Amino acid sequence: MKKLLLVTAIAATFMGNFAHAEDAKPDNELSYNAALTSDYRYRGISQSRLQPAVSIGADFVNNPTGFYVGTWASSIKWIKDAKGNGDIELDVYGGKRGEIVKDVSYDVGVLTYVYPSNDLNPSANTTEIYGQVGYGPGYIKYSHSVTDLFGFANSKNSGYLDIGANIDIAEGTVLNLHVGHQAVKNNSGFSYTDYKVGVTKDFGFLSGSLAVIGTDAKTGAYSTPSGKDNGKTALVVAISKTF
Repeated sequence: MKKLLLVTAIAATFMGNFAHAEDAKPDNELSYNAALTSDYRYRGISQSRLQPAVSIGADFVNNPTGFYVGTWASSIKWIKDAKGNGDIELDVYGGKRGEIVKDVSYDVGVLTYVYPSNDLNPSANTTEIYGQVGYGPGYIKYSHSVTDLFGFANSKNSGYLDIGANIDIAEGTVLNLHVGHQAVKNNSGFSYTDYKVGVTKDFGFLSGSLAVIGTDAKTGAYSTPSGKDNGKTALVVAISKTF
């Protein structure tokens, strides 16, 4: 009986330690993502001429320190609409996230948007630094360009303010709320405010989202060659998978 109790105790201890190890996050995590969207909107403006787009990405995070790096790419159409070349956006970013105090999070980093062979003058390639503070489901984020912004001349030091919340409303279902303002330095006619009201649902095998997205961008400021408004209010649907 004593031997049986000893074996049982050892097994229980082993299984407890194993479960704890399974629950704990590994020091380093590498993940991948892919998505299909009915319209690639960035800061409220369509990047894909109001048409579908596909994207893929990868992220690496060191959990003990909060440092992370990642890359993301999507199909686009706006470079050609601006009489440049290329139909790909490639983002490269890195930063650090963590907690300031209990329940108050931070995220700071740098993000470079690369448009290979875009041939625009000034170049569409853009680098921003950003900082975000979050509390519960809410957050406020500011991004500041250290280069010209997306091909606008003399637009260095442009800024984007992003305020939002991602609120759990049911198991696996999140309400997404956002309002932002893009200020384009020395190009005030292209400055605007955008908004989003949407829902994201995790189905386990993939995630789906549905959102109403719009802007108050001036008519003609952001338009397709045929004159369609890339900033008009629209319903955007997307499916994605992280693995």
